[in-house]
Amino acid sequence: MSEDYVSITRRGLLGSAVAVAAAMVTGGPATAATAVARSHDPGQVPTIWREFTRTPFTHPQIPYVGRAGHRGGSARFPRRPVVADVRAYGAVADGTTDCAPAINRAIAAAGRAGGGTVLIPPGTFRIDGLIRIGHSNVVLRGAGSDRTKLYATRNLTELIGVYGSRYGGDKSSWSWAGGLIWLAPTARWDSLVAAIKDKAWPFEGWTGNKRDEWETLTTVAPATRGSWSVTVADPRPLKPGRLVLLRLADDADHTLLEHMSGGGPGPEAYYWDDKTKLTSYVPYEWPVRIARVRGRKVTLERPLPLDVRPEWDPRLTTHVEPLTGSGVEGLTLEAVETPQSPHLLDKGYNGVVLQCAYDCWVDDVTVRHVDNGFGFVAASACTLRRTRVAGRGSHHPYFCREGSHDNLVEDFTIEQRTVPAPPNTQLHGINVEGLSSYNVWSRGDLRMGTFDSHRGLPFANVRTDITVDNNGRHGGDASAGPLFGARFTHWNIRVTNGRAGLMKIDGLAPYSATVGVNEVTEFDQIDVPDFTGDLHSRLELYGTTDVVRPRNLYEAQRDL
Repeated sequence: MSEDYVSITRRGLLGSAVAVAAAMVTGGPATAATAVARSHDPGQVPTIWREFTRTPFTHPQIPYVGRAGHRGGSARFPRRPVVADVRAYGAVADGTTDCAPAINRAIAAAGRAGGGTVLIPPGTFRIDGLIRIGHSNVVLRGAGSDRTKLYATRNLTELIGVYGSRYGGDKSSWSWAGGLIWLAPTARWDSLVAAIKDKAWPFEGWTGNKRDEWETLTTVAPATRGSWSVTVADPRPLKPGRLVLLRLADDADHTLLEHMSGGGPGPEAYYWDDKTKLTSYVPYEWPVRIARVRGRKVTLERPLPLDVRPEWDPRLTTHVEPLTGSGVEGLTLEAVETPQSPHLLDKGYNGVVLQCAYDCWVDDVTVRHVDNGFGFVAASACTLRRTRVAGRGSHHPYFCREGSHDNLVEDFTIEQRTVPAPPNTQLHGINVEGLSSYNVWSRGDLRMGTFDSHRGLPFANVRTDITVDNNGRHGGDASAGPLFGARFTHWNIRVTNGRAGLMKIDGLAPYSATVGVNEVTEFDQIDVPDFTGDLHSRLELYGTTDVVRPRNLYEAQRDL
């Protein structure tokens, strides 16, 4: 495909398709852009898109994700001044010297300086330990994923210790947590490691190991999903630019979980009380920056993800000190090649993980021979761009969990594995779970894997403009509850092997949308809906490939 064609379809046709939809909705005159679209664009604008342009923040099936990602989806990452070169701290690109201490010294120096870029030049740098970014505004930058390599020789079990599951059993939490490049605020990372070493298996989110490190700033008056502002009881602790948590508890009848599922008879009839893993994820915690304070009216940088109702004890609270403005760029992390471990017994040859991070990013990074590739763990408003998972095969190539919200993964690739999968291993794909919401996966190439949910009621997530050889399987304990909440959207999905599972979700996900998916059939893992009755889900332009306009739902929302 030529660059000219890509440019036309992603920019010109996207803009003209939006204009066509707007003209259809308003009945307004055709512009030059709409004329170009009608004469040259063979695509079709579905009814649901026209509806969405009328009510983008409150549509019942499609979530508003136009502000997902670092700085609201900014196309540019900050170019921080160079403050350190790892060679000055003892790193040697000979492939044999352990350079982890030197790289970490350089990163720590950048942190003490208040931020900046740490350079890793071309070459292969062996690391026998993990790399930590624990201070805000620190960027670790290689010379490009094809030029700078970190060769990791040890796993997280060796480096930190055995990490069991807080839900019991013999599972290894390194199967879904932690990275050999780990972005997390220093104090939070220290407390996590101390808990793991004490075998006091922690919660991993924004309010500490026991979810008790927060204080109320103010209570919040009722408001509706999609509102950009709320009324608070006490505005004095709130300043523009401050990051706060919106905290919503559940009530005894689980009406918050029902609301996350779209409400109505199906969720009301669902039995929630034995879903102990799911209920451990509540309260719902949503990080957001304050944009403006005018009296008691507080404007947020993103619209409300859910209704705010008195029965859920809504409040704005503090949180652990976050990591902000940090990133990793231009390198490959290659682990020593070992066989993939049996399911849920990963040793922790993991890639890049962002934890308790906000407005951070990863760009032009490849991970190879890893157990788990790229992860969001209680991370929000972060972007992964031009990332790739390669090598012997991974358990979770991408995972998004523990209440991660408003993240963007774009221009990503999961390569076909280089060796056959060992017995008793699992392949998932692009995962989302644990009340994670408003995340986007855009312009992807899954040469293996699936659109994985590990239950835990993720809701309002979007996958768009993705090609997938749908050969993975989803996971999730029964105690984690439903596979999907409301407002999941799959938009312009090309399924190369014709397997329907987790692609065509109109029969599984409540109040959701499947738009522009080629014809598929059920085989292998076949799921049944968690909720009874009418799911109120939409299916449009089924049996097509690349016909739907706009072809990329996230980009179209951002341009609106």
